[in-house]
Amino acid sequence: MPDLNTTRFPVPVDAALRDAGWQPGRWDIVRAEEWADALRAHITPAGHLHTVFPAAVEAWAEFGGLRITGQGPGRQIAPATVRIDPLAGIHLARTLSDLGRSLDTEISPLGEEGEGQAVLAIDTAGRVYSIDHTGDWYLGPTIDRALGSLVTGMTPTRLTSV
Repeated sequence: MPDLNTTRFPVPVDAALRDAGWQPGRWDIVRAEEWADALRAHITPAGHLHTVFPAAVEAWAEFGGLRITGQGPGRQIAPATVRIDPLAGIHLARTLSDLGRSLDTEISPLGEEGEGQAVLAIDTAGRVYSIDHTGDWYLGPTIDRALGSLVTGMTPTRLTSV
């Protein structure tokens, strides 16, 4: 009997990604660079700028434009619908900069959860975060793990100040 889990993702995450149009080897660097240019060009009224770095561009190139929806009830909470589009966070340069400063890293927008209920962000090491009206959340050390948590309904870790 063949192994059904032959991808880098658990079966339910792989299925949700494929339903959204992802496949191994997907890579749209042109679109990712367009997003990078748009973010670099955006300056908030207070003069805040976005940072763009390889981990963000790579995530956009592989998953950009996808709308990923988990199926089922979720393991701990309801699965999130995720849209990978960094322009969802274009107006949050200061918020992302503040979060990055508190974590001693740089942060770039990644996309959103639901219909704008939360903005997803990624740091220079590839760690993924969610920022919503209730606070800042850690989703995982990689985009793969973060997508797995979101799609399968795993409870994220709340970031707290020390």
